[in-house]
Amino acid sequence: MLSKMQTKVRLAGWTALIAAVTATSAQTPTTLKEAYRDSFHVGVAINEAQITGTGARGVAIVETQFDSISPENVLKWERIHPKPNTYSFELADQYMAFGEKRHMFIVGHNLVWHSQVPDWVFRDDKGNLVDRETLLKRMHDHIQTVAGRYKGRIQSWDVVNEALNDDGTLRQSLWLKIIGEDYIAKAFQYAHEADPRAQLTYNDYSLENAAKRKGALELIAKLKAQGVPVTSVGIQGHDSLIWPSVEVEDATISAFAKLGVKVVISELDIDVLPPVPDQESADVSMKIQQDPKLNPYAKGLPQSVQQKLTKRYADLFGVYLKHRDVVTRVTLWGVTDADSWRNDWPVEGRTSYPLLFDRSGHPKPGFQAVMQVAAKE
Repeated sequence: MLSKMQTKVRLAGWTALIAAVTATSAQTPTTLKEAYRDSFHVGVAINEAQITGTGARGVAIVETQFDSISPENVLKWERIHPKPNTYSFELADQYMAFGEKRHMFIVGHNLVWHSQVPDWVFRDDKGNLVDRETLLKRMHDHIQTVAGRYKGRIQSWDVVNEALNDDGTLRQSLWLKIIGEDYIAKAFQYAHEADPRAQLTYNDYSLENAAKRKGALELIAKLKAQGVPVTSVGIQGHDSLIWPSVEVEDATISAFAKLGVKVVISELDIDVLPPVPDQESADVSMKIQQDPKLNPYAKGLPQSVQQKLTKRYADLFGVYLKHRDVVTRVTLWGVTDADSWRNDWPVEGRTSYPLLFDRSGHPKPGFQAVMQVAAKE
């Protein structure tokens, strides 16, 4: 365990290193947040080590490069509300302090999801499923307590996360089975009551796929028609080197914009590893058996693949910039390659390279490419 003084010294060193590596000239933006300041927020998901300051290398990158943060896990139900009438706010409060100290746009992730929810939420003392009114009250109390605690401080909430199947139908979660289809509207209603000024987002993956996009468009249109306060749609952006195409990404953003909502790219990373079945899905429950053929770059990423990754990031940021009147934030899901969830999903133990900073915390070629996209505007 590092002392506070050791952490401070190490943090200062990494801050200076990142600034030096990315510097070009006094007139040219040298960081992501500077380069895109007039277009949209550039955010990043941070983990517990970065929140608490023990991950000094990651902290230095975050505070130098980004102007928005999302929490990987500390605001999810199982972490912040593990037992009835028991809340654990310590890490969440540290997350808030991290962002507020650095004057960042702070995102809350998330309020209602089918995953990482304690079993007690859906069941009574005898293990039976609760009724609609009981679950609605539990949802209401959770949202009022959590979103209410950070009222006026968290600028945007992922209210409902991943409510759709890949075919665009509603996921048969316990939220749906017990409450009914209006659980989504109720969640947004409760979130708006808890913090009327917060931006409220529906967040999901694979929205670029035609069937799921159609389902999402129908869902958002229905909610808007009912007067439900949906501010934006989160397109997660768990992409690959070939999916989705630039044309499809462009069309997807345009389709949601026509509904009168903003768009956020909420969890961006780009997989460079060999695909496994159904990998266009980002379902966290998916697990694939280890196979050396699925981990071909354990000793490093070939230059040819690095070039493809670089071009891919440039192409995608080009689309985001095109839609800067609608896209309000682009958030990378992790600080460095070492932090990425893709190292263990859907195959545990793989060596993945999906982000803009490598395992040592150095900017990759993709970083410079993304900076150049902004410079051309």
